[in-house]
Amino acid sequence: MPDEKSGRGYVVAPEELNALLKTLGEVADAVRELLASAERLGRRPPLLGTSPFALVLADRLRATAGEVGLTGELGTAERHLRDYHRSLISALSGYVDLDETVSATLGTAKTVLDTAADGAGRLLP
Repeated sequence: MPDEKSGRGYVVAPEELNALLKTLGEVADAVRELLASAERLGRRPPLLGTSPFALVLADRLRATAGEVGLTGELGTAERHLRDYHRSLISALSGYVDLDETVSATLGTAKTVLDTAADGAGRLLP
């Protein structure tokens, strides 16, 4: 989100990203449940009768529910969601670690500068 205080750059809000990560994980879990349901339905043969037309139609319905159909699409969607979720976790973790390192470094530099200024102030009349 834009940094409204300085009017420049962006501010990363880890708390908001954590909420996004939680929601994204919940969506991926819901897609996984849909995938499991589609797989169960795809294994059951449709009860359309024994006529040649019914058997052909049943085969087509099973194929549509299989890896090239709904099950495959849901599996791909879940995989992409999980990959995106892992990428966001990694990026957020890296950002937070870097932010903490920079904050610690800047805090140390400020302490050194304050100590040097105090020392110089005592040396000067």
